[in-house]
Amino acid sequence: MTSRTPLSTAIRPVLFGAGLLLSASAIAAPQGLYSANELLDADVYAKSDSAKAIGEVEDVLLDNDMRVHSLVIDTGDLLDLGDKQYVVDAEHFTVETRNGDSLENIEYSVHLDLDAQALGEQPEYTDTWWNQAKDNLQQAWSDTKEGAASAWETTRSATSGALDKAGEALKSVGEKTQQAADDAAQ
Repeated sequence: MTSRTPLSTAIRPVLFGAGLLLSASAIAAPQGLYSANELLDADVYAKSDSAKAIGEVEDVLLDNDMRVHSLVIDTGDLLDLGDKQYVVDAEHFTVETRNGDSLENIEYSVHLDLDAQALGEQPEYTDTWWNQAKDNLQQAWSDTKEGAASAWETTRSATSGALDKAGEALKSVGEKTQQAADDAAQ
């Protein structure tokens, strides 16, 4: 059984390995469950040549939600890129599963939507990249929490104000109705 599935920031989370979350979209039928152990060292193929491996998966990077953020691709000494490791975001690759029904024989291959030159333009996996990415993602998470809190306060304030006005309007209508009833009774 062969199935190609995008591992991207996409439509629905599925289990990844032992309880980690992975995002998948429906371009191809999703496998549903992936083994991180088997994904490591999987051969990687460029968009321009799906017959010749250009590297292998060195690491799987997860975000705060335990979703796949990116893969680290080790090019070895291939493609005149030198022995480097590049970070490829989840939106730029799909994973093809072979023998998905057999734990003993399961295999993955990673297919980039990048050619070899574009792979060489991806960020290198270094301490500098790691620290900057970690700080950027933490800041984005913090900004998201602050934005959500601010949106909640704005919504709560607007709702409270609207309810106060509605309450005052109902009170006024009630008073006018009472006055009309009193006037009619006299």
